[in-house]
Amino acid sequence: MENTSLQRVKKAVIAGFWASLVSISVGFLFKLWLAQWVAKADLALFHTVIDIISLSLILMTGFRSSMVVTYSQTKQDMDITNIFRYSLIAMVLLTWGLVLPYIKHTLQLNIEYFQLVGIVLSMGFKVYFTNQIAMYRLYAVSNKVTWLEPVAQVVSFLICFYALKQTAIASLFYSVTLSSLIIALYMYLKKRKDIATPPLGAVHFDTDLRSFMKKSLTASMEAGASILMIYITVLLTIAYFSIDELGDFQVVVRPMITYLTLLFVFPIYRFVLPEVAVCVREKRFIEVQQIKSWLIKISLLVSSLFFILMLFGSNTLVAWLFPEQYLKAAPVLLHFSMFFIFMMLNGYQLAYIKAHGYFTQSLLIRLTGIAVLVGTFYLYRLHTENVVAVILALGTGYLVMYLMAKIVERRIQLSLKND
Repeated sequence: MENTSLQRVKKAVIAGFWASLVSISVGFLFKLWLAQWVAKADLALFHTVIDIISLSLILMTGFRSSMVVTYSQTKQDMDITNIFRYSLIAMVLLTWGLVLPYIKHTLQLNIEYFQLVGIVLSMGFKVYFTNQIAMYRLYAVSNKVTWLEPVAQVVSFLICFYALKQTAIASLFYSVTLSSLIIALYMYLKKRKDIATPPLGAVHFDTDLRSFMKKSLTASMEAGASILMIYITVLLTIAYFSIDELGDFQVVVRPMITYLTLLFVFPIYRFVLPEVAVCVREKRFIEVQQIKSWLIKISLLVSSLFFILMLFGSNTLVAWLFPEQYLKAAPVLLHFSMFFIFMMLNGYQLAYIKAHGYFTQSLLIRLTGIAVLVGTFYLYRLHTENVVAVILALGTGYLVMYLMAKIVERRIQLSLKND
């Protein structure tokens, strides 16, 4: 008997949690090991370059949600894939022509041009197959990629450094290129077993494809907005607080936000949207409600445990993991724990909204969250000089996003009842 959408979501989200946990563990241990013997300046250079290139290509992940929704509605993978191909090629060439010269000449970073080109091309291939895997709802492959990627990077680094006798910094750059190509090849081979690759060809635009392009552009802007929200918190901390408080935020708080997002929020984004989109197309609204109820229970459980842990053990946890000078980060984590539930619930709400085709509303919710973040920060600053104002503003932004998404969700449900 075929699994229900709820069963598929449960299986994929739980598997995604464990895959993310393995990925985080491997990546974190690798960073700790590198920090013991690789020059701090080299590591800073490496992470800076990867961040810049990643930011230029991550906008293409915005195509993922529109590909998932449009394919679930039309099943026309040929034109969808070709539009994405041409858009990705344009973005890769734009990155090659603008971002790489910026890294080499404006920032004057001493990186081999060949290494930079390799990273751009390999990341482009990885983004291409990652989006295809998402479109075809190959959840098992997606979860394997989550933990295989950091493992592939570690193995590639060891080969480059110890077998090929490259320098540490060169080995790091080559390991990113090699691991991205390995993962892209793995996804291609796994997909090819069950799904034929659509041929490259001209795109035949119709109403559905024009809608897909609009959704893709909107979703790309939303992806940028979601990243911008976290970066604004960093910029506000830099602008208004001491270097000591910035260190607390960057070393303790921001990694905690990142890890919790990877563990509990990203699996919702990756797996709920495809299933809800299919349920919406097939008018299986009872299954959508079942998915929602299960995710609300999981969100309440996880966020409650996180809040209790921070309420009674934040000081102990920070003192155990970090040197004594980072203890001031404990109250910031406590305040963040009060708002974490809204991050998780937003994962479902935005997936539900986009599954019905309301990509513009989803983008407006994101932009409103950013505006609330900035506005409430200055309001909180009138009452406190503590860095906790930044995390309170971030939490308020997610709270307002939750309330707005709730309103849109109810309007969608009312329109369905009227139909």
